[in-house]
Amino acid sequence: MRQNRIRITSLLLLLLALSPAARAQQNAPHLAYLLPAGGRQGMTLEVKAGGQFLANVTGVYVSGGGIQGAAIEYARPLNGMQARQLRERLQELQKQPIDAAVRQEMLDIRTKLVVFNSTRNVSPVLAETATLRITISPDAEPGRRELRLGTPQGWSNPFMFCVGRLTEFTEKESIEASPQRGGNLPQISQPPTVMDITLPATVNGRIKPGLARPQVPGNPGRQFTPGDADRYRFHARQGQQLVVIVSARELIPYLADAVPGWFQAAVSLYDSKGKELAYDDDYRFHPDPVLYYRIAADDEYSIEVKDALYRGREDFVYRITLGELPFITSIFPLGGRTGARASVALTGWNLPVNSVTVGSGEKENGTHSISVRKDGMSSNSVPFAADTTPETLEKEPNDAPKNAQRVRLPVTVNGRIDRPGDWDVFRFEGRGGEQVIAEVYARRLDSPLDSVLRLTDSSGRQLALNDDHEDKGSGLDTHHADSLISAALPAKATYYLHVGDAQQSGGAEFGYRLRIGPPRPDFELRAVPSGINLAGGMSAPITIYALRKDGFSGEIALALKDAPPGFALAGGLIPEGQDRVRLTLTAPQQPLKEPFDLILEGHALVGGRVVRRIAVPAEDMMQAFAYRHLVPAVDLRVAVVRRGPLRAPASILTPQPVKISAGETTRIRVRVPAPANAALANIRFELSEPPEGVSLREATPVQEGMELALECDAAKIRNGLKGNLIVNILAERTPPPAQGRPQAGRQRISLGTLPAVPFEMVKH
Repeated sequence: MRQNRIRITSLLLLLLALSPAARAQQNAPHLAYLLPAGGRQGMTLEVKAGGQFLANVTGVYVSGGGIQGAAIEYARPLNGMQARQLRERLQELQKQPIDAAVRQEMLDIRTKLVVFNSTRNVSPVLAETATLRITISPDAEPGRRELRLGTPQGWSNPFMFCVGRLTEFTEKESIEASPQRGGNLPQISQPPTVMDITLPATVNGRIKPGLARPQVPGNPGRQFTPGDADRYRFHARQGQQLVVIVSARELIPYLADAVPGWFQAAVSLYDSKGKELAYDDDYRFHPDPVLYYRIAADDEYSIEVKDALYRGREDFVYRITLGELPFITSIFPLGGRTGARASVALTGWNLPVNSVTVGSGEKENGTHSISVRKDGMSSNSVPFAADTTPETLEKEPNDAPKNAQRVRLPVTVNGRIDRPGDWDVFRFEGRGGEQVIAEVYARRLDSPLDSVLRLTDSSGRQLALNDDHEDKGSGLDTHHADSLISAALPAKATYYLHVGDAQQSGGAEFGYRLRIGPPRPDFELRAVPSGINLAGGMSAPITIYALRKDGFSGEIALALKDAPPGFALAGGLIPEGQDRVRLTLTAPQQPLKEPFDLILEGHALVGGRVVRRIAVPAEDMMQAFAYRHLVPAVDLRVAVVRRGPLRAPASILTPQPVKISAGETTRIRVRVPAPANAALANIRFELSEPPEGVSLREATPVQEGMELALECDAAKIRNGLKGNLIVNILAERTPPPAQGRPQAGRQRISLGTLPAVPFEMVKH
């Protein structure tokens, strides 16, 4: 019974970890971690890739160029039968005279058994490993890349791989075992990691789970130790300004089955006597810590990294840079006008300058990056916004309506809440019925401000209030702390906008950009998943999310841009007022030699003009069993990995869009050619995430192909609802009998997906 519970739990964790689109490609490789998570320019290193379905890696792809890779080893955990065979072999060895060869074999078996006992409950999505040999060219551009693995089943999800300039160190994981007669459980220890390094440096490691210990008399069950802690020792001189930057949650943004939904790294600094000098477990609103300390004396120091909750997992990977690193803590202003030059003041540690000039080359609205270099080391990058709206600076005193700063709309105000409890008030003239948008950009620009916006009239009557406004385009923010107000002004009058911090905090780093003006309708697009594996001639679903802005609600047409011949999109329309649609991509009949980067473009009529936007690839990631985030990726990789299971592509014969009528049976005719494999039979169909109230009653053969009969519950359907029906194609097969085992039952096999079927619901 316990083993069944373990299997069910593992399956549940796997399903939670994968989005619906990812579950449709279950045999494709899935990456869960990389260790180390990066390397230095010009080095060759071995990287352990953990995940599932990692056997037979045929290719390693890293975005950005300058990096080559290949798989050199594959490993998967022992199963129960293999572990039993090892125990039996250990018992045989214990009966023999002990010589050097027997002793070594016993050590090897004991080590394997301890690893088996310690990892037998690991989720399948973490269990397999592929060892990669990665070569980084000397001129490879430093920064964050995306790594994917290819197998005969397709290409994996993307995973962050970093290229740095500093000397790299990687934690040495080891297990020590001692051969002892009697008993099947080895005596084992995992020595603490204490590694000597030289500054400046980058160190890589992970916080592993505790190893299994022998059962304690009187206490049932196996005993486990907490997650480990890793230490790195170095020499530092008096006066050095030490900066320690930890990347953990940044490497693996969200874990589906952990609370909190990431590795919560904590870092401490110790002197040679073991005295703790500094500690940090976050940096402002970022879960990853950043530690700053001015060294008081020449000495040997060490940093310790661990999980703040004393957990440990195979995917608790970290990457730490430390030394006298330049680090920007804040900038002001947080943005400027598009195409114009702006002087930006910098605050931070070990900075070579206190200001930079930016903006002259920025031709488009959006968010750009600022960083500086000192002694060959690059600082962190901080966001800088560019916008076409006229700009102004906040001017004190303006903390009450009586001394409010007058502004003319439209305008973007660059300001800051420069002390705890401060409020900034802005005064503007408005007309009756005029629609006004007031939006704060602060948290999205790396400011710690947790903004609050209030709109009042001249009598002080509150017309609108907002604390937090969710921006689905901000995939890594777990607290959407920026504010937005959309209000229709009641009359021609003077109005006041109040900006403050919800926590009554403030300081020089609490900067913001406040946009005030009429609505600017627009949209962005996200495409999920960021990797699609197809069989020749088959279709796969893609989910497109529309991130609508300032009240834009129009329909958005979607199309492929510069795709290879033979690819087709079905259902490429996001209906008016809807925020997402599922459509399908159909591949040509023949497999492709290499994957390619697909570009999806959406266009819509906005304010009388055609606006075009490219869909940003993204991964739909779950955090802590409940919360979903769209995390942007670099590429939308498409691979056609094998010949399709059908003799020709499936097609829809019924005119589209299909009208689904309340309380009636809707019939859709499809053509599905016979499977190329004669062993596959009894083709079936299954609706994937159908609209509420719609179900597939039956599929019957007709002269042209198959007819699908849909039932519609009149009490549940939404009149006028538009979208696409996604229909999976299944078949049955009888597996060949295994030696010594009874004949297995028939198995359901996925053949792919029909092209999306556009529909509209109607009530008579």
